[in-house]
Amino acid sequence: MARKRQPVLDFLVYVIVRVVVLLLQSVPMRWAYAVGQALAELAHRVDRRHREAARLNLALAFPGRFSAAELDRLVRQVYRHFGEMLVECVLLARKLWPTTWRKYVELDDHAGLLARALLDRRPCLLLTAHYGNWELASYVLGLFGFRTWAIARPLDNPWLDRWVRRFRQRTGQKLLAKKGELERIRDLLQSGATVAMLVDQDAGPRGLFVPFFGRWASTHKSAALLALEHGAVVLTVVARRIAPMRYRVEVGDVFYPEHYEACSRPHWELTRAFTASLEKLIRTDIRQYFWLHRRWKHQPRWAANAGEVIS
Repeated sequence: MARKRQPVLDFLVYVIVRVVVLLLQSVPMRWAYAVGQALAELAHRVDRRHREAARLNLALAFPGRFSAAELDRLVRQVYRHFGEMLVECVLLARKLWPTTWRKYVELDDHAGLLARALLDRRPCLLLTAHYGNWELASYVLGLFGFRTWAIARPLDNPWLDRWVRRFRQRTGQKLLAKKGELERIRDLLQSGATVAMLVDQDAGPRGLFVPFFGRWASTHKSAALLALEHGAVVLTVVARRIAPMRYRVEVGDVFYPEHYEACSRPHWELTRAFTASLEKLIRTDIRQYFWLHRRWKHQPRWAANAGEVIS
């Protein structure tokens, strides 16, 4: 059952967030980072459910690799990364412009593949994960003049949702609701548009089960089905944090749906391929992945045991 909305509480939370953002943008950068790190440490201490989920996920993804103490330290680093990333999102909103982007963002050696896909007339799907700073990639593309559409779930708090939406769309990016806009997404792809999607969350018992860090992971099938239906080229992309206030936009792989049409299960093969590509990008710095989400919450009924390791 959906939680009953409390307008007064929603507005109060919105005001508090706006005040905190204003303070972070007004103080020296080292103070802003200190606030982000303190909030991350507080979240790590009080958020037992997600802390334990992250610890379990890392143990499943890297069996036998880390000791108990190393897992605890790694989970704390994950929290710290997202605390600092939050601060940087707040600060970059004031600093990132077409004339200043090189100070904060660099492109990897495969940026040409991304540019060609965006300039091509055929539709394009940009697939990413909750990794690094996933808000940044589409934001930067907007600075370059590329118009993209991003699929995102609206925030529960309507005041915060309107405010965050304005930030996300400031450089020309447009947002699509995660639910209820399938026909619009199809129309956009049919017209040759570029659509960005996060594709690394558990899709429930009816998702496609593909390997992810050596275990079966329920994955949404929509990206592959849309690519196959509309002939959209698929690229995996992340924005990796490489230093304080500096990110690298990295292209993992490019997939053409026509290469999978002859497969017995083309949508499964394409989903498996882009999931493996994202895993490879995540492995470069595992501290930047959102391990707090229960990625292996659902397992296939035909697996030999829950959390079966895939050889």
